[in-house]
Formats: sequence, structure tokens, C-alpha cells
Amino acid sequence: MNQVDVRLYRESDLDLCRELWLELTLVHRNIYNDPAIGGDDPGTGFDKHVAFAGPDRIWVAEAKGEVVGMTGLLLRDEEAEVEPLVVAEAYRGKGIGRALLDHAVKEAKNTDVKYLCVKPVARNTEAISFFHHSSFGTVGHIQLFMDLKGKGAWIPDLEIFGYRFDY
Repeated sequence: MNQVDVRLYRESDLDLCRELWLELTLVHRNIYNDPAIGGDDPGTGFDKHVAFAGPDRIWVAEAKGEVVGMTGLLLRDEEAEVEPLVVAEAYRGKGIGRALLDHAVKEAKNTDVKYLCVKPVARNTEAISFFHHSSFGTVGHIQLFMDLKGKGAWIPDLEIFGYRFDY
């Protein structure tokens, strides 16, 4: 992609960002084979995100005047989290995710936080690879689950420190 501009989110971007949020949710639904992820109207999850993060911590990527990606930064005490990072499927692999992540990293460095984290879902191997190649090489937290209903379609054989987990 020749020219990508990363700029602050505007209210006029709402519908496009909802579409991007929906696209991200559909990826999660697909990799977990769970159509319930995100609820009945998953695009509106973006509205909750804006309310939580604040519009001054969300940026969009524009290519040829079209919003094709977005990212955000959640600030918590000494830690910031990049959330979300999504690029429209038709524009992936063109450096847009990198431009958005670089912008979020720059913004985080302008705050008082000590750490910047990302929390890709365990099965999103593309995201894990992208973030690992983007210098996120330190594991700070591992979140473990117990499937109380026994309804998850889990994949066996993830090994961490010699222990086997499903993911």
C-alpha cells in the first residue's frame, strides 16, 4: 500500500469502525467455531469500546480516503493495552496493521505507562505471529479457563512450561 494515513477517530467514522469491529468478531467466531461470540449485534461492541477507551484513544487508518483499519489504546495504571487492532480483510498484508501498531506504540510512549501489552486470543496464530515479530516477545500474563458447561470446541496439545492445555 503506497499511502496510509493514521488519524484520530471521528464520530463520522462510527459506522465504518462498527464494520471493522464486526469483521474482527467474525474472525473470533470462526477460529472458535462459536457463533455466539459478540452477541446478536456484534458491531455495536465498538460503541461500548469507544465509551470505555474514549474517542481520543482510538485511531483509524485511511487509504485513498477510505477507513480500512483501526486501533485503540487502553490505559490502566502502569500498563497500556493495544485494543483492538483490526484491518479490513481486503487490505491485510499491505503494512496497514504495522502503521496502526507503530502509531499506538508511539502514543503509549507519550504516556507514563511502563508496559505496553497486546492480548490476542490463543487461537489467533496470525495475530500472535504479527505481534511477536513486532517486538512483543515477553509473556506477562497467561489466562486459564475452566469450561464449566463442557461446550467449548477446544483444540488439545498446547504446551506451556511442560504442561498440556487445550486452547
